[in-house]
Amino acid sequence: MSKRFEELDWRETPLGEISLRRRRDPVSTQDVYEVKLGDEFLMSSLFTVAEIELARLALAQLPGEGLDVVVGGLGLGYTAQTALESSTVGSMLVVEALGEVIDWHRQGLIPAGESLTADPRCRYVHDNFFTMAGSESGFDPQAPARRFDAIMLDIDHSPRHVLHPDNAAFYEREGLEQLVAHLHPGGIFALWSNDPPDEDFTTTLRQVFDGVTAKVVSFPNPLQDREATNTVYLAQKPSS
Repeated sequence: MSKRFEELDWRETPLGEISLRRRRDPVSTQDVYEVKLGDEFLMSSLFTVAEIELARLALAQLPGEGLDVVVGGLGLGYTAQTALESSTVGSMLVVEALGEVIDWHRQGLIPAGESLTADPRCRYVHDNFFTMAGSESGFDPQAPARRFDAIMLDIDHSPRHVLHPDNAAFYEREGLEQLVAHLHPGGIFALWSNDPPDEDFTTTLRQVFDGVTAKVVSFPNPLQDREATNTVYLAQKPSS
């Protein structure tokens, strides 16, 4: 049996102090993994439904096999793990700005880490997703200007609540136009948000993409004894 509470790692990063914690939930009697940035909770294994749906909804939009995908933000690995559960995925790059988070997965400190690290389709890229999205070289250091079938992003809390002020420009029309260049025609951009659907952001997406939708994902919140919601935005690059 694991300890009731354990801090598995603590690091100082350019974004601030980041820590990985594991605690025993008294209700479910399961281990809960949590990541904190300073005093702020970034993620918890109690709430993974929307992260999983981010990958499922994106891949459901795409026909064919051997899909090449990018996951922006590794976190606890649920989006990346769900993508690799699909036999349609041929390769996956996971772009993560914090090398500490990649280390946690490689060291097996996070449950998803072992399977992600061992899967030959998965490659970690230690870099800034937003910088790469705005560059002509794109997301694959080994193949500059490579295009992808899907790009799934889960880094900021929402397009309006970003972790760093520099990220905000990505969610404007110019930033999205730079991103779309890294997708194949018909490719999918999928975005997780902690906020309800944002009509202004949806309008901006429609200036660049086709078939834009904002899916509300519901899940139980045992800490507040209520149902909670996240949003998954889906947008498709025009076919021509």
